[in-house]
Amino acid sequence: MTPDVIVVGAGPTGLMLACELALAGVRPLLVERRLAPQRDSRALTLHPRSIELMDLRGLAPRFLAAGATVPGWHFAGLETRLDFTALDSRHAYTLFIAQARTEALLAERAGELGVEILRGHETVDVRQDADGVEVDVRGPGGRRTLRAAYAVGCDGARSLVRTAAGIGFPGTDETLTGVLGDFETIDPADPALRRARARGVLVAPLEDGATRLVYLDPARMRVPSREPVTLEEFRASLTDICGSDCGVGRPRWLSRFGNASRLADCYRAGRILLAGDAAHIHFPAGGQGLNTGLQDAAGLGWRLAAEIGGWAPPGLLDGYDAERRPVGAAVVENTEVQTLLAELTLVPQYAGPGAALRGMLDEFLGMAEVNRTLAARVSALGTVYPARRPDADPLEGRRMPDIGLTAAGSSATRFYELTDRSCFVLLDFAGDGALASTVEVGWGERVEAVTVTGWDQHPELVGVSEVLVRPDGHVAWASRAADPAGRRAGRARALTAWAGAPGTGN
Repeated sequence: MTPDVIVVGAGPTGLMLACELALAGVRPLLVERRLAPQRDSRALTLHPRSIELMDLRGLAPRFLAAGATVPGWHFAGLETRLDFTALDSRHAYTLFIAQARTEALLAERAGELGVEILRGHETVDVRQDADGVEVDVRGPGGRRTLRAAYAVGCDGARSLVRTAAGIGFPGTDETLTGVLGDFETIDPADPALRRARARGVLVAPLEDGATRLVYLDPARMRVPSREPVTLEEFRASLTDICGSDCGVGRPRWLSRFGNASRLADCYRAGRILLAGDAAHIHFPAGGQGLNTGLQDAAGLGWRLAAEIGGWAPPGLLDGYDAERRPVGAAVVENTEVQTLLAELTLVPQYAGPGAALRGMLDEFLGMAEVNRTLAARVSALGTVYPARRPDADPLEGRRMPDIGLTAAGSSATRFYELTDRSCFVLLDFAGDGALASTVEVGWGERVEAVTVTGWDQHPELVGVSEVLVRPDGHVAWASRAADPAGRRAGRARALTAWAGAPGTGN
């Protein structure tokens, strides 16, 4: 069967996108050059907004069972932690979970949704015409050409899809590198690990009993990332940094990574789109890369499904670039700031002022408003998309709160329990008895209308009579009008602008 979308790259972003497409009734095909899933895990965390996305699709219990939660995070390794518990979310924490485990859980879900993953096939060329995209792949059976309506590059920093589409990837080359190592033989109670942490070494226990160490060595931080790391170098650097090699034995994995920062000129070129590291790269400060990719996938899947389904209103697919590229730019910017704050203390002539600057910023993080602002940025809970109209309600573009509720004819007890099938949800707080039938006649399965009979008195919802929520959990439209006629007019405009003209498409 011919796929609707070819997704190149079966990492977290590609898998998440394929799941979103399949859930919306689109046929995706995942193409992955590796024969087997990646065993090593560069990323180790899911931040609050990513966990919310899993919750929107009923997947949060699987992820929470596979990881461990902590109530906050850090900014540039400053001593004062970011307090995620101060944020408005049921998932106000970081989830420690290895990237390999995240991929396995998403692959499991993709299998349940019938997604085909073509492993052991390397993408070697991509072309597009007015009607579709051709993707040339090379696999065990030789070279062949696949065709679909659209292709999405989720194929990482060196994305062939991005290059083939002619999309530029400007930014800065690496100027410093860090090193990580995963070891099975480290004693977690070794006092040397406490000294290592005090000297800025990240010490992270992994789910299988191994331990990860990550550091910046002032004497080696200009070594290019392409140079392999040796055990001897790792031990010598640890000894220079903290006076001990922390008893590291034979490593499971050693890797060097750099601070090159780049952002794609655009996330869409015709029928070719980008997501994840193919669209943005940066130093892994704050563990935001994988999370941003998952959020790209959530922002793209429903738009692409609408385009393929024939009901997308004008400009809906272009809205992916308009919304997600500024988010990518903001992540690149904040990781550059965090990297600079770390680097300043390692360069001898700036060590004193650098330490003073970090101390000053650490003091600022002790202020609740500053801490909450940075926590919202790093967690992505603060992501707000631009409203379409100057007179838009303040809710528009924000995440819909996961309020507790009672809904007519439903067993749901909170909003996220209504969102597991990737459609718009229109919440009726005013008790309009004709709303559900009106929406069903005009928009069918694209929109689910739910009359809410009881709900949490959330401060952002005071006075709200109706809310239209997008499939990615952000508010498309909200009304506080008391007049039923006014609500009907606003609702019709919003549904047509977001979910297409009534009676169109699949």
